[in-house]
Amino acid sequence: MASIEKAGTALDVLTNNSVYKKLQGYYNAYSEKRESLGLPNPGTIDNIAKEVQRDVFTNNHSFSGLRAELTKAFSVAPMFQVCHALSMGSQQLQPYQYMVLYGSPKVFMHGTVDSDFSVGGRFNYRWTPGLVTKTTVSTSAQQPMLQVENDYTGADFTASLKAMNPSFLDGGLTGIFMGSYLQSVTPKLALGLEGVWQRTAMNQGPECVLSYAARYKSTDWIASGQLLAQGGIQASYWRRLAEKVEVGADVKLEFSPAMAIMMGAPPKDGTATLGAKYEFRQSTFRAQVDSKGKLGCVLEKRVAPPIQLTFAGEIDHVKNQAKVGLAVAIEAADEEVMVQQESAAAVAAASLPPPF
Repeated sequence: MASIEKAGTALDVLTNNSVYKKLQGYYNAYSEKRESLGLPNPGTIDNIAKEVQRDVFTNNHSFSGLRAELTKAFSVAPMFQVCHALSMGSQQLQPYQYMVLYGSPKVFMHGTVDSDFSVGGRFNYRWTPGLVTKTTVSTSAQQPMLQVENDYTGADFTASLKAMNPSFLDGGLTGIFMGSYLQSVTPKLALGLEGVWQRTAMNQGPECVLSYAARYKSTDWIASGQLLAQGGIQASYWRRLAEKVEVGADVKLEFSPAMAIMMGAPPKDGTATLGAKYEFRQSTFRAQVDSKGKLGCVLEKRVAPPIQLTFAGEIDHVKNQAKVGLAVAIEAADEEVMVQQESAAAVAAASLPPPF
């Protein structure tokens, strides 16, 4: 009891003094001024060019060979699905993969096991509306990985801490650790930085690098740029030409001899990529071409409510190579679940704001 009273007295001394009250007044005035600006949340540095890299370009949608997916939905709220995926003629995908997905407002879990008995999983937990912990695990023999990430989303900023393969087994701390911060400084402009600390082994010294980022969002176009720690510059530009047409351009320049020797790449390199996305009533078409002679396209077609066909093609003129992929995805659900999905989709569509 006496110790509690002493702690309370010490806390009163720290808070009931003129210096603390003065600093608190400055902080409250700064917070009120900041809230009056009405700055939006800029997202994360990892997604600073997501409109170009993930939405328009075919990089995350392209594949080769034949693929078939059968998905069974058991419930919508919370979401629970299982999926069987078969693949043939692809070097990236395993012949068979089984996936389970569970999602709720606080928890997201996704697990996979393939024909080589490699297990992978993702587990996200939302502690508060702004704080999320994301964990990714993979036991693949080629690239085992453990990644833990914490994202805090504020009203006008996003802070993130990430650790990849952290370990103390070698007698010290090894792994890759990243911290990033992106802040809106005006309603359209956001600035940020990202720091990386890595140590592959205890017999090697640690490395620390810093990158800078900027993002400008206008009414119908978005521009972003990054000064990369590896010694390079990446700039992206996205624009909506019409209600269903989007275009994107990306330029990446690398000019770090030391990093190039370490990675086995040329001392200087540059790539420019141009892509477009067109949304039809029941299909989506993406196409892109880059300065290295590579041309690719992806067409996703909804044949019926539960069936989707995907065609992917890529031609590399410099290497004289071509890849073709064809996939069919079938989504099966009980009648009650289908009614829930339609209701949820209708509510989501009604609550979405206009594109711009």
